[in-house]
Amino acid sequence: MTALLGPAPRRQLFGLRVDALTADDVIGLADQAVQSRRRLLIGVVNAAKVVHLRSDRLLRESLLECDVLLADGQSVVWASRLLGQPLPQRVAGIDLFEQLLALADRDRRSVYLLGATPSVLRGVEEAVARRWPGARVVGSRDGYFGAAASAEVAAGIAASGADMLFIAMPSPHKEIFLGTHGPSLGVPVLHGVGGSFDVLSGLTKRAPERWQRWGMEWLYRVLQEPGRLWRRYLTTNTAFVLLLIRERISRTRPYDPPTTAKEGTAHE
Repeated sequence: MTALLGPAPRRQLFGLRVDALTADDVIGLADQAVQSRRRLLIGVVNAAKVVHLRSDRLLRESLLECDVLLADGQSVVWASRLLGQPLPQRVAGIDLFEQLLALADRDRRSVYLLGATPSVLRGVEEAVARRWPGARVVGSRDGYFGAAASAEVAAGIAASGADMLFIAMPSPHKEIFLGTHGPSLGVPVLHGVGGSFDVLSGLTKRAPERWQRWGMEWLYRVLQEPGRLWRRYLTTNTAFVLLLIRERISRTRPYDPPTTAKEGTAHE
C-alpha cells in the first residue's frame, strides 16, 4: 500500500486537473483519510463526462470539487498520452470500490451504502457480508427519495459514524445531495460508484478483463442492451474523438474551481 508524501502529480486534460495516481496510491490516501478523519472525496472521469462537462455546470463543478480525480476509462488514459499528459493507469470506479471494501475488511472499518433500488441494495449488502466480512455495514438507503427526505438521509449517514460512504445515485442527484449535505456527513472517504452496485449485486455483468484492457467495456455494455445504449455510445464516443482532436490543436483553459473552498481534506 502506498503512502504519498506531499501533493500527487496532476495532469491537465480537457480543462480538468486529473491526478496521476495508481489504484494503490488512492487506497493509501483513503487509509490516511480514515485514520485522520479528514475528507477524501473521490471522483472519476470517463469519455462521457469529458463530453458533457462542457455544457453541464453541475457536473463540471462536482468534478472540480473532488479531492482526487481519476481516469475511469481507458479512452481517457490513451488521450492523456496523446496530449503529452500521461496518466499511469486507468483506475476503474468498480475496482476502486472493491479495493476500498478490502481495506475496510482488513481494518474492520465501517461503510454506508447509498443508492440503487432496494433489491439491488440487498444484493450488495449480501455480497459485502460474503466477500468482505470484516467491513461493517453500519447503514444503507436506496436512492429513491425526494428532496424533502434528503436531510433525514444525511442525518442518518452522519449518525452512523461511517468511515466510508459509497454512493450509487445518478447525476445530478448525487451532486445535489453532496453539494447540499456533504459538509455535514462527517464521513472521511466518499466515493461515487456509478453502476457498481448493479455489478456487485449480480444484476449486470462486467466485461471480461481482455475487453477492459482494450478499452471496449462500452461495447460489451452495448451488446447487453443494444436498444437502449447504441445511440448514446455512438454519439458520445464520436464527440470525444472530436474533442481530442480539438484538444491536440488548442488546449482547453483550466476550469476555475468552485467558489466554496475545501478545508481539512486529505489531499493537499
